[in-house]
Formats: sequence, C-alpha cells, structure tokens
Amino acid sequence: VQLQASGGGLVQTGDSLRLSCAPSGRSFGSRAMGWFRQAPGKEREFVATISWSGGTIYADSVKGRFTISRDNAKNTAYLHMNSLKLEDTAVYYCAVSWIVSPVPSSYDVWGQGTLVTVSS
Repeated sequence: VQLQASGGGLVQTGDSLRLSCAPSGRSFGSRAMGWFRQAPGKEREFVATISWSGGTIYADSVKGRFTISRDNAKNTAYLHMNSLKLEDTAVYYCAVSWIVSPVPSSYDVWGQGTLVTVSS
C-alpha cells in the first residue's frame, strides 16, 4: 500500500487547515495511522496517531489545537489543524503502523509529505 497525503498550503498564523491521508491501492485496514512532521533543519517529529477504533495520542506541542480523525468507510485519515503557529511550518507525513505509537520507527509505510507553511 502507498499513502497519499494532501491538503497542505500557505496559511497565516491562527488559521486552520485540514490534511488528508489516503492509500493508493489497497486499504490500510485496521492499522494505526500517524502524522509526523519535519521542519527545515530539524528531525522528523511525532504529531498525532489514531488507532482503527479511534484511540489517539498527541504530541504536547499540538494538543488542544490539532485533531486526528479517520473515516474507515472512506479509508481516509485526517489531521485538523487549528490556531496554526509559525512553528507548525513543516512537511507533514502520514504513515501506518501495526501499533499505536509516537515512535517513527514503528511505522513501515509512509506517504510523500505535504508542505504546510504558516506565515505571520
């Protein structure tokens, strides 16, 4: 399965944006889906993850502002981002894992990334 992340763009601080992640080809079924991001010059970092049944984990930096969700019928996962800050600027990646985990190495299939740029 391959993943396609979309929905990135240029927004201003305080704006909202919704990212989507869908597989091209087969479904990712009951696997957990995570969002990660990588800012220029920084390591890839965990953002949020959701299990097939809807259990979630968030990074402290986005808790209360971002919401991860999934529509199993549409085989799509989402990252709803509110109150965007300059420091949210990054390439956002979706990935799937057999476990719900904030650790990147737990994920074995990654999307290509979508760029989110937050300007003042």
